Amino acid sequence: MTAYVRFPHWLHILSIASIALGVVCALAIVVDEIRRPQKMGIMNVVWPLTALFGTFIWLAAYFAWGRNAPPDREDDRTSSFPVVVMKGGTHCGAGCTLGDIVAEWFAVAFPTLAVWFGWHTVFREKMFAVWILDFVVAFLLGIVFQYFTIKPMRDLSVVQGIVAAVKADSASITSWQVGMYGLMAVMQFLWFTPAYGGVADVASPEFWFAMQLAMLAGFATSYPVNWWLIRSGVKEAM
Repeated sequence: MTAYVRFPHWLHILSIASIALGVVCALAIVVDEIRRPQKMGIMNVVWPLTALFGTFIWLAAYFAWGRNAPPDREDDRTSSFPVVVMKGGTHCGAGCTLGDIVAEWFAVAFPTLAVWFGWHTVFREKMFAVWILDFVVAFLLGIVFQYFTIKPMRDLSVVQGIVAAVKADSASITSWQVGMYGLMAVMQFLWFTPAYGGVADVASPEFWFAMQLAMLAGFATSYPVNWWLIRSGVKEAM
């Protein structure tokens, strides 16, 4: 049985502050996008979602490279290839962020979902079963985000758009989730459990603080994959 614990006050406050910072940064992007909507509609969702974990780093990236030009002038900025890769990786990042939020809370509301994905039969730890659910939901949402990017850019049919989105983002999403799960496991089992006697519950700020850091790890592990996908032409450059 997984043990949940009370964390030290400093970690609790740090976790709340980090989550609040992510929300504030996401809202700041939303407010700016209301005045300057993205040319590609799906990016109006992608940028705020990634700011939830990237906080001020993603907020700065948005104003440097993602913000749309005012209506009265053309945007003549050109991005270097590393920035193009960063922007390309935000699609799977947004899908993973939203997917993990939805899946984790669904598993809390409906514990049977974890059983369906192997809790008690395959995994002793509920967390591992929920990670499978996380991956499924994140993968589907990541493909949706990529579909609404690649379909209009290439003027594809619905079926062609779905196939192209799966081809473009499958490796990216998988590599993101590998990095995310890896750091989440380190924090839960190599830090929280030895130091505090148990793992962070989904309903705790510490869990979502760990998830923020894990998402950054996911970005790091997916970055070289996105570099290759964009360089090879499998994925569209943003």
